[in-house]
Amino acid sequence: MSGTAITAAATETAPLPRFDLWVWIETAAAWLFGIVWIAPLLYAVWAAIHPTGYATTFDLFAPLTLENFATAWVSAPFARYFLNTFLLVTMILVAQFVLCTLAAFVFARADFPGAGILFALVLVQLMITPDVLLVENYRTMSALGLVDTILAIGLPYMASAFGIFLLRQTFKQVPLELEEAARVEGCGTMAILLRVYVPLAKPTYLAYGLVSVSFHWNNFLWPLVITNSVETRPLTVGLAVFATLDQGIDWAIISAATLMTSAPLLLGFLLFQRQFVQSFMRAGIK
Repeated sequence: MSGTAITAAATETAPLPRFDLWVWIETAAAWLFGIVWIAPLLYAVWAAIHPTGYATTFDLFAPLTLENFATAWVSAPFARYFLNTFLLVTMILVAQFVLCTLAAFVFARADFPGAGILFALVLVQLMITPDVLLVENYRTMSALGLVDTILAIGLPYMASAFGIFLLRQTFKQVPLELEEAARVEGCGTMAILLRVYVPLAKPTYLAYGLVSVSFHWNNFLWPLVITNSVETRPLTVGLAVFATLDQGIDWAIISAATLMTSAPLLLGFLLFQRQFVQSFMRAGIK
């Protein structure tokens, strides 16, 4: 049979594309939710790069300007807010990496009585929202003399149950043969952790780092309660103070300030979004 005949026969037997109503509905819903999600961001961009009078007119021929960013920057101590937030998220992230790595390694490889019960108690933290502990955390920080300090903002979050769980899932996937080979080479427990487990968990560290930085960069209620001065306020609290009625409502300037505070997170997620998704898939989270 010639090639033309084979192609004709395959064309005759191949099923025609079928219109699937549910697929169309799911696609339309996904686009709708995506547009609804990104609409506030698009409006903030529009208002920030146009003069105040064009913030709500949506005139395609409206003049462009960057004055709103300059005005927002000099209207509040955003440099200090950025520094406070950077110190805060860095301190929390380093402490979480150390504590969560040690705890996850113990729960993943150590075999001792009550390990499952202790791990279950750690996971109980995931069921308790931080807002429930505001009063008790404030009492603790007051007793320690840490009110209105950056350390007080980060201290309640340095031991993360989510980080322990995520790293434990990753460590449990490391073949035991690698650990045994390292012991044959004379490595101790800490050397095995640092030379075998931690390098293999780099994608998970990256994903968890993005989650941690994003959460604490945007955290608002606890920093609002525990801070009282410019020297300790993070960006979220500083932006809320900047946008109060006492400052006057100027949506163009407020939008510019909002974009300034959220730009580092958006840039970080765009740069590492592939590693962010792949690490959760490797950790076995469905």
